[in-house]
Amino acid sequence: MRILILGAGKMGSFFTDVLSFDHEVAVFDVDARRLRFMYNCCRFTTLEEIGEFRPELVVNAATVKYTLDAFRQVLPVLPKDCIISDIASVKTGLKEFYETCGFRFVSTHPMFGPTFANLDKLSTENAIIIKEGDHLGKIFFKDLYQRLGLNIFEYTFDGHDETVAYSLSIPFVSTFAFAAVMKHQDAPGTTFKRHMTIAKGVLNEGDYLLQEILFNPHTPEQVEGIRTELNELLDIIQQKDAVRMKVFLEKIRKNIR
Repeated sequence: MRILILGAGKMGSFFTDVLSFDHEVAVFDVDARRLRFMYNCCRFTTLEEIGEFRPELVVNAATVKYTLDAFRQVLPVLPKDCIISDIASVKTGLKEFYETCGFRFVSTHPMFGPTFANLDKLSTENAIIIKEGDHLGKIFFKDLYQRLGLNIFEYTFDGHDETVAYSLSIPFVSTFAFAAVMKHQDAPGTTFKRHMTIAKGVLNEGDYLLQEILFNPHTPEQVEGIRTELNELLDIIQQKDAVRMKVFLEKIRKNIR
């Protein structure tokens, strides 16, 4: 299959590596410097090259801020039977775009990133495939993710956004709270250092991605839950209430089992 990947960033490089041994792969990026270390693939910087390549599948790996712009840029030169796809962690606007673009589509979300995941061992990682997509496109990504050892789940666009609000917003907001009260530690403990590593990884993400995840319409409910639990914990601490502390610890231990 002829596959065009949009974007030569970390995830674009990852999908190029994964797909280029079994398919004819080309990578398109407007910044030629980002293509320097892309191997075993064609490297495109113009729409004319894409038109001549005639891709059968497009994998949009552009950053979240430019996902829709990347699609709109290349659609005029794609064959009408081409399947377009995204791997965006935030699906804002994509459902509406796909409904009017005139192309078959498939939308997925590999629930891992280069910051923390071991890309050579993904058996503990997950991927979501959106139900509202082209049947053959969904089969392609299901087969790909199965070969990578990922655990696969299917959600609607709305179900995906709700899941992301829970699985990303809660750890992101918790990390922000940790970083917001940060003070330099000359001799940090192990737990502090682990939290610091997570904080640096999360805050290494682009502002737009963090913003869009937190602006998910399902996020306020999750943040409100954090605030409720923090208020309860603060009251327990202020009252030095050992009985309530024991109950609280039992509750949260049960949650993580």
